[in-house]
Amino acid sequence: MTAVDAVAVDSVASLDEWLARRDRGDLAEPVTFVVALDGVLRLAPRRSEHIALAGGRDVLAAGEMAFTPAGIGWRVAEVTNQSTGYCPDPDCWPAVAKALARVGVPHPGGFTDRVIFRRCPSCGERNIVRDKDFTCVLCDGALPAQWNLTSG
Repeated sequence: MTAVDAVAVDSVASLDEWLARRDRGDLAEPVTFVVALDGVLRLAPRRSEHIALAGGRDVLAAGEMAFTPAGIGWRVAEVTNQSTGYCPDPDCWPAVAKALARVGVPHPGGFTDRVIFRRCPSCGERNIVRDKDFTCVLCDGALPAQWNLTSG
């Protein structure tokens, strides 16, 4: 299980090369990312599944990020933990920051859009918490205040 046209970003050069192959339309939207357990940032086109990009393995972080030119390189303009496959808690940010810093890519210092995921203990449904309303959209059950999802 692998994502089509994915890259393991182990240097600024690998990021430059991968982004250079994108057409303008692709560069206008975010890409799918995961931070693997080894701390390496992996990228794929937006319509790629996070779990496929990670080869079905657990990850330190997952979401979407958008790049913009910065001088002779790139910087992360937007980044979110939006991944309905992994449903990561926003506290995964340090893994993202470390993966980007490792290859010298500037970033905004935190998620520009934080998504809060919870699993309903009553019906098992995955939920996105909106407007601080910790109520299951399916059964109206109370959602826990603490993150309670695991991969798999």
